[in-house]
Formats: sequence, C-alpha cells, structure tokens
Amino acid sequence: MNNLEKFLSRSVQSVPPSGIRKFFDIVSEMKDALSLGVGEPDFVTPWSIREMGIYSIEEGHTHYTSNYGLLELRKEISNYLKRRFNLDYPNYRDQILVTVGASEAIDIALRSIINPGDEVLIPEPCFVSYKPCTIFAGGVPVAVPTKAENDFKLRPEDIISKITPRTKALILSYPNNPTGAIMTREDLKELVDVLKDKDIIVISDEIYAELTYEGDHVSVANFPEMKDKTILINGFSKAFAMTGWRLGFVAANEVFIKAMAKVHQYIIMSAPTFSQYAAIEALRNGEAEVEKMREEYNRRRRYMVSRFNKMGLECFEPKGAFYVFPSIKSTGLSSEEFAEKLLYQQKVAVVPGTAFGSCGEGFIRCSYAYSLETIKEALDRIEKFVKSLKCPNENQEIQKNSVVVEQ
Repeated sequence: MNNLEKFLSRSVQSVPPSGIRKFFDIVSEMKDALSLGVGEPDFVTPWSIREMGIYSIEEGHTHYTSNYGLLELRKEISNYLKRRFNLDYPNYRDQILVTVGASEAIDIALRSIINPGDEVLIPEPCFVSYKPCTIFAGGVPVAVPTKAENDFKLRPEDIISKITPRTKALILSYPNNPTGAIMTREDLKELVDVLKDKDIIVISDEIYAELTYEGDHVSVANFPEMKDKTILINGFSKAFAMTGWRLGFVAANEVFIKAMAKVHQYIIMSAPTFSQYAAIEALRNGEAEVEKMREEYNRRRRYMVSRFNKMGLECFEPKGAFYVFPSIKSTGLSSEEFAEKLLYQQKVAVVPGTAFGSCGEGFIRCSYAYSLETIKEALDRIEKFVKSLKCPNENQEIQKNSVVVEQ
C-alpha cells in the first residue's frame, strides 16, 4: 500500500471504480474491436443547437451566470416540462436549478437531504453512480432488487420490506439504465399508494424521459400527493445528444432547490454559460430532431431485441432509454465471464449486469446508441460466440494471450 493512501477518505477508498469502465481501456487498444457498452448517443448535437452555443461565445457571453442558471433557460425548462410531461413548475426562479449534467444534480440532491446514517432505497439494477453518491453524502445505500419476470419494474412489495425508520429517500430511475424498463401511470400509482403517507423523498432521475417508445412518459411528480416530495432530475445529454455540453437541471419544491443551490454555488458556481444558451435553442426548436433520433433508436431497439431472442439469449422488450438487457444464463457463464470471454474471443465489449448491482448477475447490458451497421456486426460476433459455447469442438477458441493489442 502506498504510504500516501493513509490520507485518503475511508468512504472514497470503500467505493470500487465503475464496473462500466473495466473493459473499455482494453477495447481502446484492441485492433478491430467493437463496443456496445457506452451509453452515449452516436448522433452529433443538432446544428442549430451547436450554432447557438458558438454564437453565444462570439457575442461575448463568457462570464458566470446566476448560480441558479440563466433565467431565460429556467423559464424554457418550465415551459418544456409543462408542454411535454404536464408538469407544473411555474415559479421557475425558485423551483428550477441548472446543473453540470444530471450527474451533478444527483450528487447535490443527495448531499442536500442526507444526514449521516440515513438510508436511501436504490432499486437495482441501476445506474452506477447512485450507490457511491449516497456513500459520499454520508448515507447508507439499501439495494432493492427488481426482477426480470416483472420487466424490472419496481413493485410495491419490493420496497415495503426495505423501509425502516431511517429511510430518507428512494431513487427512482425510469426509463431505466441499464434495463430499458419503464413505469406506466398504473405502475407508479401502486408505488404512490405506499409512499404518499411516508416521510420519504423521491429523487426521480428522468434523463431518458424523451426516449420512451410506447405511450407517454409519466413522472411520479405528476401525482399531486407526491409532487412536493419529489426532486425531479433531467438534462440534455441523452435526448438532445449533448453529452459533452454537461448540462442538466433539477425541478423541485423551493425548499429543496434552495438547499441544492447552496451546495451547487460552493462547488460549481454555475453551469457553462455557452451550454446554457445552446440549451435554450434545444428547448425552443430541437424537438423535431429529438423525434428523428427517437425513431432511429426505436428501429435499432427492435432489431437488437429480435436478434438476441433468435440467438437464444432471452431478452425482454425494453420500452425506454437505449439499452437492452439480455439474459445470458443459458450459457452457464457468469456475467463477468461472458463479457470477458466475448471481448477476447470476438472483440466485442458489453457490460456485465453485475456492474449495476448484484441482481444483474446473469445479464449483460448492450447499448443501441451505435449505428445499425455497427450493431449488426457486433451481434453477428456475439451470435458466433454463443454458438461456440454450445458446440465448443466446432469452434476454435481464441485464447486471451493470443489477442494482438496495439501499443
């Protein structure tokens, strides 16, 4: 152990590196490798949005904004939430905060409400940041497994047994990363019936709200009895293909926004100014481009689900986000073994389901935020790999130490 490690925070030391990143350093140096692992749109940010960001710099908008974000942007966010999801946050001066991506919003939401020892219910499989951010905030993450037979929806019975006097919050993330699951109004109503009379805050991560393929997205904040107890998080990265612009937002009761703004102003000051101007353009004129991207994702989604089922890897139909979560249990391999063997034998990177929680064992996550050409080639290789597991004598395995890695 390096002598300097004694100076590190115990909470930071207790958190392992992201399970998503393990294979990608290898992929970046592996010739002819394909990746289905990154959750980032393959589309470039639409031109009118880029142009507005450029124009704002040319106009000299290079200074800090208000800690809360540009007032004009907060007004557009309020209008957007009402127009697209029937969510009312009319007092946009005090009910909306602009953040550096949805990731910062998750972090400061937890830091604003958690006291040491408070428990946070985290349905799994889930985005990799929720558990570490809870720990960094001094909270105790409590895993709430969801099940494939329920299409990875969170059921009331899943959380009832997990609620204790120390439960402070529930993180709700639908459409879901990594499963692609969604929650309908009826699904949410059953949860609301459990939560409405309890002192539990819901942190609702809705970054994939625009990427819903059947029906309209519904938020837990659409239920009047839950609105004041919900911290709604969203952003521009996924729907508007603006990952590098690092811009998100929070909509919540003024009490929560004021507390979050306090943390935000000390650690960030304000979100990037040119990104905020670009976001105004995205909200005013970008929805047609979002629809085009959504249609293309939907085409890829249907193709990928069909291919996995045909090759014998059972895959439920995800109805949101841009991921599929096929079962690899039929291969007899663990998620980690499957991902590693696939990478070295067929040069395709996927993410083991266990990167998203222990109940992800037996699954892998594959993103369809890639061109259809890339997806087809990757799936051809995966199918070849699966066949080799069923008929090992008919397929010569490529050993790990035989892979040529570029230096």
